[in-house]
Amino acid sequence: MTKLDKPLRRELDIDGKAYTLTVDPDGLKLTEKGRRNGVELRWSALASGDDAAAPTPPLSQ
Repeated sequence: MTKLDKPLRRELDIDGKAYTLTVDPDGLKLTEKGRRNGVELRWSALASGDDAAAPTPPLSQ
């Protein structure tokens, strides 16, 4: 298995908007393309099962 030792960036299209997903040794960060601020999730929060890390259920239509 390859160790994650530097940031890995990928572009995503979500509902017609471009986003950048950055995966690094500290966690995940999702930002709108061209912006600096976004949503961050640390690996420690995900592994510990913190409520903030829990996925939200999809909205019913």
